[in-house]
Amino acid sequence: MYDIGVAITGTGFMGPTHTEALRRLGVRVEGILGSSPEKSQKFASQYGIPKAYQDFDEILADKAVQAVHITTPNRWHFDTAKAALLAGKHVLVEKPLTMTSQESAQLVALARTVNLAAGVNYNYRFYPTSLEARQRVRSGEIGEVFSIQGGYVQDWLLYPTDYNWRVLASEGGQLRALADIGTHWMDLVQTITGLEIESLLADLRTVFPVRQRPKGEVETFSGKVQQQQVTEPLSIETEDMGGVMLRFKGGARGMLWVSQLTAGRKNSLRYEIAGSQNAVWFDGERPNELWFGHRDRPNELLLKDPGLMDAAVRPYIGYPGGHNEGYPDSFKMLFKAFYDYIAAGDFNATPQYPTFEEGHREILLCEAILRSANEQRWVTVGA
Repeated sequence: MYDIGVAITGTGFMGPTHTEALRRLGVRVEGILGSSPEKSQKFASQYGIPKAYQDFDEILADKAVQAVHITTPNRWHFDTAKAALLAGKHVLVEKPLTMTSQESAQLVALARTVNLAAGVNYNYRFYPTSLEARQRVRSGEIGEVFSIQGGYVQDWLLYPTDYNWRVLASEGGQLRALADIGTHWMDLVQTITGLEIESLLADLRTVFPVRQRPKGEVETFSGKVQQQQVTEPLSIETEDMGGVMLRFKGGARGMLWVSQLTAGRKNSLRYEIAGSQNAVWFDGERPNELWFGHRDRPNELLLKDPGLMDAAVRPYIGYPGGHNEGYPDSFKMLFKAFYDYIAAGDFNATPQYPTFEEGHREILLCEAILRSANEQRWVTVGA
């Protein structure tokens, strides 16, 4: 149980996910802010939350709130995160951190001046199997990392009638698929290996330059189950898919493929890290399994089990072996790392959750990907 009150902004896909994970940890959800007072009230009633805020200033003034979770569309992240930190509240932001690296750099600088926790929700780090992969790769078990390849593919935007605010550059930024889900993959493989992407070559494609927008917003992933509404054509600038060749500091090479138009793949994040001794492979649609490849002995399949995994991983495992953990648990465990850090009270310690600095790095990667695709050349990240 954590003696702390939290306010959540955003009532879409992430709002309920954060609410449920916080409650499982024993963190008080004091209030909710939607895009309208009506949405705030409806969400508060549905989830039994005490307060439905009228605006963000109410959150800033609420003494019962010590931390804010920001789950709104990307264009709101910078202003609300900055205001919350200046008001003395801890902040956890949905990825990507901001719309531009200028904004994310400002938040990094601000976060360094306050004794507060400032994190970004790259929740896939907290699958126990990926934490185990990190321990084994960082310990040298697979040897020198030669290559990292994989992808993140979905099918929820497969048809031109599929629509969500994420397809709009004005709401999410000029880069969509690579920023929305590709950054999860890039954050994950860099965290596991400790290697930074230093340069890249990207090729992006917008398959549907025009989509049919329903007259009324659509919740993420809900288009497949909602009845067809009256629509209007809308020009789309953001990409539906893209491939990126990667060079990591130290010499490792990589390849990433991202698509939101791959039929049958609901949420498939995969990586394979090949080293001089062994290899490790992960499939996010089977997150309780971790495959290890060997040249000179049979390959291994590790099933998530705290008794068989590294001691550093065990605090982020909620259930014994044979009891699966999945997507909602990854939020719970990231939030655990975030609120354990706050409870410890040492803001000079190294956080175990993804920081604003790491969120800024992902924005620099997004900008390099967009520049590379536009200019059709290799680009140095951050240059």
